[in-house]
Amino acid sequence: MTVRSLLAVGALALSLTALTAFTALCPAQYALIAQPLPVAERFAVTEWRLPATSPPFAAILFVPATWLPVATLKAVVVMGNVLLLALLIRLSWRFAARRPAMTTATAAAPAPATAPVPVPLPVLVAAGLWLEPVFRTVLHGEISLALACLILWDLTRPDHALGKGFAIGIAAGVELTPALFIAYLLLTGRPGDVRAGLTALASLIGTMLLGALVLPRSSLDFWTLRVFETSRPGEASSADNQSLQGLFARALHTPEPGVGWAAACVVITFAGLWLARRAVVRAGHGKWGVPAIALTALLVSPVSWSHHWAWCVPLLAVLLAEGRWRTAAVVALVFSARTFLLVPHEGWAELQLSWWQQVLASPYPLLALAVLAALAYAAYRHHHRHRHRRRRLAGGQLAAVRPLPLPQLPASNSSASTMR
Repeated sequence: MTVRSLLAVGALALSLTALTAFTALCPAQYALIAQPLPVAERFAVTEWRLPATSPPFAAILFVPATWLPVATLKAVVVMGNVLLLALLIRLSWRFAARRPAMTTATAAAPAPATAPVPVPLPVLVAAGLWLEPVFRTVLHGEISLALACLILWDLTRPDHALGKGFAIGIAAGVELTPALFIAYLLLTGRPGDVRAGLTALASLIGTMLLGALVLPRSSLDFWTLRVFETSRPGEASSADNQSLQGLFARALHTPEPGVGWAAACVVITFAGLWLARRAVVRAGHGKWGVPAIALTALLVSPVSWSHHWAWCVPLLAVLLAEGRWRTAAVVALVFSARTFLLVPHEGWAELQLSWWQQVLASPYPLLALAVLAALAYAAYRHHHRHRHRRRRLAGGQLAAVRPLPLPQLPASNSSASTMR
């Protein structure tokens, strides 16, 4: 144990202690974890009668959680999420700090080497716990960190790794939002990504078949009815909903944003897939494909609770790996400020927010739209520079084959002078 490692462990212990004190001093937050969950009914869980919205495969997967006492389960989930945060930080840095390939046609090339994490991991975990999506995941016992780790681990594996894409299909079988990563892999055009995408698609279908085999009635009900009920996860206008639907509902002062939101989702989905594919096929910018898809999926999902935005960790890793310290500081501030908790929540107060409260109520979707807009502008600038370079090279080649200007010979009627 070195002095540096002892200080790092001390920083983590201090952060956990401060978070515990913060939770205990906030009665509203403490009440959510202090009471045990009652027995779940068919499609409603918890005392607030919240509807179960995940596919039946998720219910099968988490049956072992019912074997533990509630107090023990809480402790296991809290410590497990802290360890998952450490894993996500390592995976994010391994993904973000790897050197880009030399060309765009290196699908079968080995994974580029990465630089070691520059800061002790316990220090990064201590700081990451204060990010609101991470804090909410730990506080409420959510699985956002686990899903992000599954997807990022699968994406950072070499193209020739056995079963690459399987974990992404499992993540999509637990929550449908990660399925956009399957479309991303299939659209990149790289042979390794296409193989992984097909594996992920087969894995997702396997989870559906397993759910139908074990829970046939629930599976039929879910895949024919419940999956299309976009309002089922909760109120779209709630400030905790940081999706594009939540932004539209609060901005338009209506609980059902309707066609405008649906049209915007279609545009954002295609734009996000295009930007991610363009980032991948451009040498040196492939690392931005994953954050682009993650932000797009969170935007177009009907409901994206704040803990779903645990993808802020890979986003920050990419920014830091590129040396964008100021931008990373702004992003970290947005994900730590918790401004959407400052707006009124009672009744339908979130549908009556003023213009300046709208910014406080929707920090995550506004940031995601800004990131996608920045990627679109970078793609436009790259295309413009590339076209200008091609024109300049074409002009240089024409100049090279143009006849050299020779001095004019003096006119003469003499054949001898002409022969000279």
